Amino acid sequence: MRYWLFKSEPSAWSWDDQVARGDAGEEWDGVRNYQARNIMREMAVGDLGFFYHSQSEKAVVGIVEVIAEAHPDSTDDTGKWECVDIKAREPMPTPVTLDMCKDDPRLADMVLVKRPRLSVQPVTETEWNIVRELGGLS
Repeated sequence: MRYWLFKSEPSAWSWDDQVARGDAGEEWDGVRNYQARNIMREMAVGDLGFFYHSQSEKAVVGIVEVIAEAHPDSTDDTGKWECVDIKAREPMPTPVTLDMCKDDPRLADMVLVKRPRLSVQPVTETEWNIVRELGGLS
């Protein structure tokens, strides 16, 4: 199993929107960055990810599961963009902010800290465990 981070502006697609989709989940569509697309191509069904609210909140607010591997993005007419499908697994009891991650020296090499603009990111197992701990999950 691998770990990831999915960023979304809550005004466009929020954690509550994701939760409302239930087990059917939702395409993580609209990504128009080659690096993020290529990262999604590495994902497998059952992988887990952090759901991150960008913009004003800048915090991990939940955990999602990949339920469909990379496939054509239904919002793309060019055929060059792909996406995965994800479903909500559980909320983060305490949102983990970008500042919390930056302030924790154990997360100094995390992509979120070093390249916060990338919309889909890999997360190491160690980082996964630290962020879960910061958010109140064991």
